[in-house]
Parts: sequence; structure tokens; C-alpha cells
Amino acid sequence: MVTRMVKSKKYYCPVLLLLPALLIHTVLMVYPIFKAVYLSFFSWNGIMTSAPKYIGINNYAQMFTSEAFLRGLYNVVIFILSTFLVTMPIAFVFALIITSKIKGSGFFKTVFFIPAVISQTAVALMWTFIFYPQGGLLNNLLTYAGLSGWINDWLGNPNIAIFSVVLVNSWVSVGLNMIILAAGLVSIPEETYQASRIDGAGYLATLWYITIPMMKSTFNTYVVLNLIGCIKAFEIVFVMTRGGPNGATDVPVTLLYKYAFQYNYFGYGNSIGTFVLIAAILITIIVNRLFREKA
Repeated sequence: MVTRMVKSKKYYCPVLLLLPALLIHTVLMVYPIFKAVYLSFFSWNGIMTSAPKYIGINNYAQMFTSEAFLRGLYNVVIFILSTFLVTMPIAFVFALIITSKIKGSGFFKTVFFIPAVISQTAVALMWTFIFYPQGGLLNNLLTYAGLSGWINDWLGNPNIAIFSVVLVNSWVSVGLNMIILAAGLVSIPEETYQASRIDGAGYLATLWYITIPMMKSTFNTYVVLNLIGCIKAFEIVFVMTRGGPNGATDVPVTLLYKYAFQYNYFGYGNSIGTFVLIAAILITIIVNRLFREKA
């Protein structure tokens, strides 16, 4: 009997200790997720005294035929391309620098990581001032450099506004991605590099045939985090352009905000939120499976 009571206490104590946190997590995270999915099948203006009207998958049908939403997906693709074609190579080079034994690597580590510790709202406001068409730092520098033909309304021109926002997003995310890649670099045993040097392998050969293949788990993490980050991008876009001009920089989450909190189409807004949630889950599953199969 005593043994049974001890075993019961062994199992119940962890559950009781975790219960408060689980309840808070359920109330603040799990329940809102299921509620958002539920409301995505309704037409509702967000007023508690107004009863939601069930409309089935009409919100999703409207979403996938909406020009604004399709433009938002196109902008997400631009974010993704910039992440892998611009941010990733720069972050990898920075990671190589801060994990090397060169003099001053600690200084570079601090400088490269500074953008990641600044509030994204502050970063967005700072770059908004830089991009100002009249008196902005960028246009002033172009003027002083004799490149007046390059002067532009960087956030007001629908053709280039999204690229300006993507540039800022890349700038602010390089530091964090550098740390992720640096963690993968330092996890590679030094003995592996010593063996490659004994075999006569040069720096580039070692990098290509040893370093990169042994960082697959790190690249897995990098890909998942950045793909999800791109599809749920919001803060920098909203602060810099609010999705403008004329929806040129809208992404799914800015559209969610507009439809739910500005236009009071809570059902439609929740359908966009549900899409972002499902996309994030699918991205995680697919990327993890791809990296596992290639491992």
C-alpha cells in the first residue's frame, strides 16, 4: 500500500505543479486558436451582442479569390526570396567571422547583433525617417553623391515600396540568423577540421564538404523559423507602410488586422489567421521531413 501511494505521489506531483501553467496556456493560447478557427466559418462584426452567422467556407472562398490576399501572398514570396538569397548568405558569412579566431571577433559579434536587440517598432520608425522622400537620409546621401536620378519615394512608390520594407526586414533579422548559424558552426567537433587539414583540404573544400553538410540540423531550424517568420510578418510592414501605398506592401497578417479590427469583418479576418496557422504547421512538417530524408 505504501509503495502504491509513493508511486501515485510520484506521478501526481508533476501534474499538479504543471497544472497552473497548463491552465494559463490553455486559456490564453489554445482556446483562442480553436475559437479563431471556429469563427472563420461565420460572418461576424465582432460585437458581442451581435450573433455570428454561419456561412461555411465562404470566407475561405473569398480569401483565395481576393486580389488583395493574392498580392499579400506574392509579397510573402518576396520576403522568402530575400531571406534565402540575401539574409542567409550574409548571416552565414557573419557567423563564420564571429566563430573564427581572428582578432576582434568579439567586436564584430556585438556590431552584427545590435539590430536584433532593437525593438522592431523602433527599427521601422528609424528606417521610415531614412526613406523619407523630402529630407530623408538616403535621398540626401544620393544627392551629395551626385546620384539625383536615383532619388525616389521609397515607401510611397507602389513598385518599390515592398522591396524597401524587405530590405529593412533583412537588416534587422541578420543578427539573429547569424547566432543560429554560429551555434551550428561551434557544434562541429574541432577534430573533424584537424583531420581535414591533415588530409590537405583547403578552407573552401572544408567549408563545402564538412562544415555545410554537418550543419543540416541548424539549416533545418533556420529554414523553419524564417519561413514561418516571413508568412507571419507584420510589425515592420505595419509601422512603415500600414500595407500601403494602395495595398502594395500588404501581407496576410496586415490584411488580418485590417479586416478584423478596421473593417469589423472578424469572420474573414479569422479565416486569414487560420490560413497562417495551417501554413506554419505545414511548413514545419514538410521542412522537417525533407531534412530528415536527406540526413
